[in-house]
Amino acid sequence: MKKTAFLIVLVFAGYVVAAQQKTYANPINIDYGYTPIPNFSTWGKHRATADPVIVNYKGDYFLFSTNQWGYWWSSDMSNWHFVSRRFLRPWNNVYDELCAPAVGIVGDTMLVFGSTYTKNFTLWMSTDPKTDSWKPLIDSVDIGGWDPAFFTDDDDRFYMYNGSSNRWPLYGIELDRKTFQPIGTRKEMFGLESWRYGWHRFGEYMDDTFLDGFIEGAWMTKHNGKYYFQYAAPGTEFSGYADGVAVGSGPLDYVQNQSDPLSIKAGGFARGAGHGATFQDNQQKYWHVSTIAIGVKNNFERRLGIWPAGFDKDGVMYCNTAFGDYPHYLPGDTANHLKSRFTGWMLLNYKKPVMVSSVLGSLYNANNAVDESIKTYWSAASGNPGEWIQSDLGAISTVKAIQINYADQDAAFLGKTSGQRHQYKLYHSTDGKEWKLLVDKSNNNQDVPHDYIELAAPVETRYIRLENIAVPSGKFAISGLRVFGHGHGSKPDAVRDFVVLRTSKDKRSAWLKWAPVDNAYAYNIYLGTDPEKLYTSIMVHDANDYYYKGMDSQKTYFYRIEAVNENGVSVSSKVMRVE
Repeated sequence: MKKTAFLIVLVFAGYVVAAQQKTYANPINIDYGYTPIPNFSTWGKHRATADPVIVNYKGDYFLFSTNQWGYWWSSDMSNWHFVSRRFLRPWNNVYDELCAPAVGIVGDTMLVFGSTYTKNFTLWMSTDPKTDSWKPLIDSVDIGGWDPAFFTDDDDRFYMYNGSSNRWPLYGIELDRKTFQPIGTRKEMFGLESWRYGWHRFGEYMDDTFLDGFIEGAWMTKHNGKYYFQYAAPGTEFSGYADGVAVGSGPLDYVQNQSDPLSIKAGGFARGAGHGATFQDNQQKYWHVSTIAIGVKNNFERRLGIWPAGFDKDGVMYCNTAFGDYPHYLPGDTANHLKSRFTGWMLLNYKKPVMVSSVLGSLYNANNAVDESIKTYWSAASGNPGEWIQSDLGAISTVKAIQINYADQDAAFLGKTSGQRHQYKLYHSTDGKEWKLLVDKSNNNQDVPHDYIELAAPVETRYIRLENIAVPSGKFAISGLRVFGHGHGSKPDAVRDFVVLRTSKDKRSAWLKWAPVDNAYAYNIYLGTDPEKLYTSIMVHDANDYYYKGMDSQKTYFYRIEAVNENGVSVSSKVMRVE
């Protein structure tokens, strides 16, 4: 694959150095639009999107998602270019735009279609999607449904799937390649079975709250003659939002549901990995893009994440979300995704001391910027130049990358506003007194709400200071100033006394307990229904127990645990069998 260099200007002793970005971190750093629907902004205007699709078209990656007034393309999955485009016709609604769009490839043509229950809806086509070069393929096509998805089989037959409900299943139907009208009647594809699969239960902790779980976000992937039908559950507002997969022998025929979620990210900074799509890079390796939950300003405040995915030797589909919001390597090689694309760069400043220039009120205190929760944030009293935040790593460490996650405080926008930018300077110091310029983005002209900077060369330092120059709107607010690299201390001790308590009363649920490790700030729990396939992972901070309620009640499970600190990862526990 031909790589496009993503240049970052660094200043060392007066010399300017350019670095090529080889890594990324979730949430992905794109110029998310501000939720355009006024009554979705009751608690403050904010950025949001969800329901992403990425397709590989002629060697480039094209990203579409909900209500963005356009879409993005990238040659390297790092540097994304926004193409402004309104797909809804007529344009008499100032705010709304495509919701959960379907994107398909038919021959040399890209197709786009949005969620709708009406018959008067346009199916769009383009052979040059890097520009706003679209025309109606069919002005009024009778294939309406919510959360649509397209699939072209190897024999060139074309299918559509859709559905979003806590009552009805997802559906699939074949479409005529010439008219794009339905052939026959739709078929029920898959419905939730919360009595069996615990992760189908609605609620932040899969705890069967006031609604039944929702099933939505269909997607289809074919691999080695099998058809992997993907679906999202139980609710986009929750950390446990995940994608599952049912496997069959045909595009409208499903015989087996994989017990555990395909993609789930229930712990850590960026949580949620549901309603997404699976695609291949230019080395034919698989990736999964999906929705990350925030849900502070509104239940539907969300971001996007990209995770390594694939199929193991037995045809089991997996998505590797372990350390999923830490730096990962971008596409460009044929490395095994089961072995992870995680760089091994650890978080260096979790809950370490913070100093700031000012604080807005009592809710937005400084330590919110280092607590590994995307839901909480520090806000300065203003958005003025000179507001700053300083993070103490606690000791001299090797810094390799920094992620700056901005929060929305007193934003003034709705929809997509062009010409916005974040401008700042990053400094570092070994003693907190003498400061050296590390990154200078004072002339940046891009909107980078989750800016990720991979340093050209590692820096030995203790303090990182971020100084504001300009934000697009509102206050200077940070949900995560995350510093990555290697500490110079010892890795954490191995976890002892790991116990998984599962009873016959509800075999979907278990209570996990272990002895706390004094030199660890987090733990990774791995689980699955095969001791060699522990593909589900959850990161737990500041606790030595966890309730997991997402199991298949009909299956035996296997668990292991490891401890995490700024210096690395402990020796893993032995795999535990749980009946």
